Amino acid sequence: MLLPGPPARADTPLDLDTGGRITDTVGALGRRRAQVISALDKLHSTHRIQLYVTYVRDFSGRSGHDWADATADRNGLGPRDVLLAVATHRQQYAVSAAGDSGFRRAQLDAVAATAIAPAVSQHDWAGAAIGAADGYGSVLRGEPVRPPAISPGDSDPGGGLVPRHRAVWLPVAVAAAVCLTVLCLCSRRAARRRADRRARRAAARAARTGRVDRIDGINGTVRIDRTAVGTSTEPGLTRMVQPLTPLPALEAEAARALVGTDDAVRTSAEELLFATAQLGGAATRPFAEAVGYAKGELADAFRLRQRLDDAPYEDPELRRRVLDEICSHCTSANRRLDAESEAFDRLRGLRANAAGVLAHAEAAARALAPRVDTAEAALTALTGCCAGTALSAFARHPAEARDRLAFATAGLAEARRTLEAGDADGAVVSLRAAEAALSQARTLTTAALRRAHELTGTAARLRAAVLDAEAGLAAARSGPTSAEGARRAATAGRVLTEVRRDMAGGRYDPRAVLRRVEEAAASLDAEAVRAGGSRADERRARRRVERAVLAARGEVAAARDFVSTHRGAVGCRARTRLAEAERHLARARRLPADEGKEILSATGHADSLARQARALAEHDVTDYLTGTGTGRPAAYDPEAPRPARALGGALLGGVIMAGLLPATFGGGATRGRLAGGTET
Repeated sequence: MLLPGPPARADTPLDLDTGGRITDTVGALGRRRAQVISALDKLHSTHRIQLYVTYVRDFSGRSGHDWADATADRNGLGPRDVLLAVATHRQQYAVSAAGDSGFRRAQLDAVAATAIAPAVSQHDWAGAAIGAADGYGSVLRGEPVRPPAISPGDSDPGGGLVPRHRAVWLPVAVAAAVCLTVLCLCSRRAARRRADRRARRAAARAARTGRVDRIDGINGTVRIDRTAVGTSTEPGLTRMVQPLTPLPALEAEAARALVGTDDAVRTSAEELLFATAQLGGAATRPFAEAVGYAKGELADAFRLRQRLDDAPYEDPELRRRVLDEICSHCTSANRRLDAESEAFDRLRGLRANAAGVLAHAEAAARALAPRVDTAEAALTALTGCCAGTALSAFARHPAEARDRLAFATAGLAEARRTLEAGDADGAVVSLRAAEAALSQARTLTTAALRRAHELTGTAARLRAAVLDAEAGLAAARSGPTSAEGARRAATAGRVLTEVRRDMAGGRYDPRAVLRRVEEAAASLDAEAVRAGGSRADERRARRRVERAVLAARGEVAAARDFVSTHRGAVGCRARTRLAEAERHLARARRLPADEGKEILSATGHADSLARQARALAEHDVTDYLTGTGTGRPAAYDPEAPRPARALGGALLGGVIMAGLLPATFGGGATRGRLAGGTET
């Protein structure tokens, strides 16, 4: 078995070891394997990056990058997986990372040049993997890459007489293990037969002499502590076992990850708008792509969360895997934003351009004040014709917009004072907080104006919907119909009679009434389709689809604006429903116009989920305002004096974080970087 074999050659491409993240075909790591495993585990637990490392003798005549990419493709490595391939015979290495991994080429090159190449050149094969893991962690934290401590090893671990490729030694090791196992089993069987013979001879002697000795089974008088044997653990194994996070704790962790990532994405998108207005779309395109990637990862995480809410998995292990995947998507989104935060700061240059940005923000604040008054007047004008339920959700929007505007005005004044005093760092902090508050004041004002316009337009669409429904009812009554059709027509007739009475009575909620009319019309349309509907029926159905899209769009926008401007209090459930509503609305917009039934189904789901999201968010805000169930006093009193309300509104809207410092572009690791008072 120990005859020399041919030099170990690498497969093209290689099948990675299924038992772990290290594939060492040449024995390069030796006793340092545990150090490499520890570095890989640290990278994965901190940043959710899986670094795979493989050591081969050579790359079989291919370039290192081609070999690494082919191996990554063969083994199905994903966007959060990175492969480091090292060829020990010629001291070569290559790194394979997906284009959407979140790493930029400059970051990969920096890690390769500083942390991998020096170790490979000095034959420190373990140091190359450790340096790569530490280097990727450094760039994700925004820190400089440090060279590893070099410990030179075997210059050519794959070139000895004893073959080390698993294609050679693995069959040998398996054969040896089988032989040893067979020998062990035969020995134990022979010992058992000898013990049986001794027991029979002892029993025969006792029968002859009249004495009975106690015989403890086939082992004579030997006792075996089965409990001790079953629970013994080899030294060191206990320390290596990492206990699983309890499922309730993992649920809470996933919820926190979703809320935190959603806040980071919303904040990044808001500041990106300011940067685009300042510098143009071409300059900010890379950061828009980063925000788009983070939104996609977050949408996937919310979709998994919604799936758990709709049909909870009874299998704890399956539920654990889904929760882990949610955390993984959130980590990926944060990591991409964190990777771009430093470059975003350099591009925007708030510290250097503070004076110009301040002047632009002050002009925007002055222009917004009269729009708040306009929004309040528009809502007030509707109180005479609309029920309180139609306006209650937006009644406080103008007042909250004034609170945010007051906070922004105070922040801009503070930024101007500190800038004139020569404190550019302090001016950046105040300016960023004022920008965020100004953005939310604009969102609240726009939401109030949009709701006023929607209610006015809904009242007009309601009259057209009633006429269409009455025409459909007349057609259903005039033609032949089934018993089910007659029942539906009678129900629709009662609904239309009640609607006419509500509209004639004065104050009503146009959106709620329109929803009832459309539901009645939908039942009539279904009966008309079964009976072979006419062109008039088709035209009425198309108009109903258009009204449904408008209604769903308004509900989703209202829920989105409420969550965005109250995200300091809104929890995971409301955000999950909102994300699902946005997904269904986007699907309805992508469907062709002739797919009326599918569009109605998608818009119906979007409308319902958006209203659920709004209700859950309002409940969260109520708990936040009153301190219900938290054991703390109210966080924000709408009746407090204006300065206190302005600060409370900023906390409620997530404009400022813990420590009263503003959030900025970036993920969980960098969005609070202004806490240092400086700008990169």
